Amino acid sequence: MAGCLRASSATCILVLFVVFGISYAAKDILVGGKVDAWKVPSSPSDSLNKWAERARFQVGDRLVWKYDGGKDSVLEVNKEDYGNCNTSNPIKKFNGGNTKVELDHPGPFYFISGAKGSCEQGEKLHVVVITPRGAPAPSQAHTHAPSPAPSPSSGFEDDHTPAPAVAPSSGGANALESGSLMTLIGVFAMWVF
Repeated sequence: MAGCLRASSATCILVLFVVFGISYAAKDILVGGKVDAWKVPSSPSDSLNKWAERARFQVGDRLVWKYDGGKDSVLEVNKEDYGNCNTSNPIKKFNGGNTKVELDHPGPFYFISGAKGSCEQGEKLHVVVITPRGAPAPSQAHTHAPSPAPSPSSGFEDDHTPAPAVAPSSGGANALESGSLMTLIGVFAMWVF
């Protein structure tokens, strides 16, 4: 009964959040980091894939596009249609000008512009959602066949790509993943009571 009764309420609440509140909160991520990013890039170095290479996407995050829905659209496509800029068979089509897509599984997602000729000029995006630690790698049976992450290249196309990213590990065993959660709860309970 000593711990929490002697400590302040704020300290007890903070400890509860640390012990039980360790989780990832999904984010809305503005594509390209700015409102007018969904457009034909002025150069290969302006490609949205360069932006995506520097970002970290997790399951549950939502990509947000802001664009002129009367002139452009966002098409979610498979890897082959992404590479060929094929707009005729999208998985999903968005044309409202304010598009939000949830990244609902680990692995690759492919998006191209629906405006004629824009994809061929580089208006496209390939993101890879990291696999959460402890989760199985994406299966071959999923709608979006697993494929490699975009690699830096001199042009807009993906020439060589590594395997999907996995959430980094600190190298040591995480207390919550190693089965000692019950020990932590027991110690905390003894401290509180």
